[in-house]
Amino acid sequence: MSKFQGKRITYEYTQNNVAPREKVFPLLCPVREADWVPGWQYRLIYSESDAAEHGCVFITPNEDGTETIWMVTDYDPASFRIAYAWMNPGLVAAQIRISLSRSSEALNQTSAFIRYTYTGLSTDGNREVERYDQTWFRHKMQSWEAAINHYLQTGKRIDASGWEWGPWQRDLVFMPRDEIGIGIVLVPRCDTFP
Repeated sequence: MSKFQGKRITYEYTQNNVAPREKVFPLLCPVREADWVPGWQYRLIYSESDAAEHGCVFITPNEDGTETIWMVTDYDPASFRIAYAWMNPGLVAAQIRISLSRSSEALNQTSAFIRYTYTGLSTDGNREVERYDQTWFRHKMQSWEAAINHYLQTGKRIDASGWEWGPWQRDLVFMPRDEIGIGIVLVPRCDTFP
């Protein structure tokens, strides 16, 4: 039996969203993320409501042809709280907890407390988790914050060219023109964005 020990890291971040919790919370759903996350792709496997709910399962594609499996592990709209677990089999597992509260800074704004815990599932997974440093995570959260706030203010998804990618650009998927017919498109790897 191997003596493998998974590497685990946890990061927290508080976003400031430019709308009340009642408008922000529904966007924290695999179906609604397509409204505001550039390049978001998912396949809904199970949901009685066709949206986020406790026990909802969905899959997102990875650039290497594998898939990340997601499950909603906590869903409490009355408390504005949601949690996910995802697993990229053999590589990384993650837990995500999001809790929304009224902003103390401005009326009709929301503070979104976000906590990610990543665990390596193999030697390769541990190397992947080691790439997830504080700078990477901060840029990931700031990009997410910019994208959701843009949608809340305009009702439109932020243009990928205007999205602040930061140092995690290495996680982009490049789709050649002849595969999709519209030039090169930048799509974040699904396991690098919410």
